[in-house]
Amino acid sequence: MHQAEFLDIEPTSISSILQGGYNHPLLREWQSERQLAKNMFIFPIFISDDPNDESEIDSLPNIRRFGVKKLVPYLKPLIAKGLRSVIIFGVPLKKENKDPVGTAADDPEGPVIQGIKLLRREFPDLYIMCDVCLCEYTSHGHCGVLYEDGTINRERSVSRLAAVAVNYAKAGAHSVAPSDMIDGRIKDIKGGLIRAGLAHKTFVMSYSAKFSGNLYGPFRDAACSAPSSGDRKCYQLPPGGKGLARRALKRDQEEGSDGIIVKPSTFYLDIMRDASEICSDLPVCAYHVSGEYAMLHAAAEKGVVDLKTIAFESHQGFLRAGARLIISYLTPEFLEWLSN
Repeated sequence: MHQAEFLDIEPTSISSILQGGYNHPLLREWQSERQLAKNMFIFPIFISDDPNDESEIDSLPNIRRFGVKKLVPYLKPLIAKGLRSVIIFGVPLKKENKDPVGTAADDPEGPVIQGIKLLRREFPDLYIMCDVCLCEYTSHGHCGVLYEDGTINRERSVSRLAAVAVNYAKAGAHSVAPSDMIDGRIKDIKGGLIRAGLAHKTFVMSYSAKFSGNLYGPFRDAACSAPSSGDRKCYQLPPGGKGLARRALKRDQEEGSDGIIVKPSTFYLDIMRDASEICSDLPVCAYHVSGEYAMLHAAAEKGVVDLKTIAFESHQGFLRAGARLIISYLTPEFLEWLSN
């Protein structure tokens, strides 16, 4: 075919030719409206009441539980690679440290408050978030204080949660993140921080859309937080409850939350999109939970996926859905991957 003849061919639609826009690796990066960055990642840290603890979690590959004496050597190289933030979960291993109201949650000598002080001292630039819940510390394993019939006592629960949040902030936490999903706790926490003179420097990151489901098992192994009876379906959202999630997002924003978390993440991208629209002026955080993390590892071990490739695919999905921050057990790997 002569060149003139070639030029006379009329394409069906010039606008249908898209591959010129992504035929090069750099072009493919440019097609992302937002790209993953190290400062988006928040790494979950489990701190136990055994100062010398360093235990592997069988159901959470590469994740360990630490005592305060083992924490700094573990985090130091991660911070050198660009780790900017952690979220602390306290783990009382001794049964005597658990009671019906979760007294140990804000024990000044307990793992969370001691961990906050240690990290503030050793890593002044590290941003410290603290999960606020009672399930790890209660003898019954539920997220609040119970009535005799086993249902949640809302008033006593939110009062206790607010006290814990304020004590974490007093110890030096930059952010408190209530994960209990009990009605009205954001208002009480924010009010407690105001009365303590700490609201101006404490970021309230609410688990506003936290769903009940089957993806929390490895976390409960790590945190020793499984309920001794019943379940959490009466205060965590039902998986099909899109309308309830939207109402919870609006409520927590109105009660003073500074940011919100959607948990789990992969199966709830529609909720994440809703959150980015309803709470458009707040940072939205995706929590890539323990079960989702374990599933990716299991698939990689079976040769179904490549771990790095599927990790980027899943986490980029959170950004497309509207998340700005990601709580991820894959944070150490991303610190490596994003350095290359």
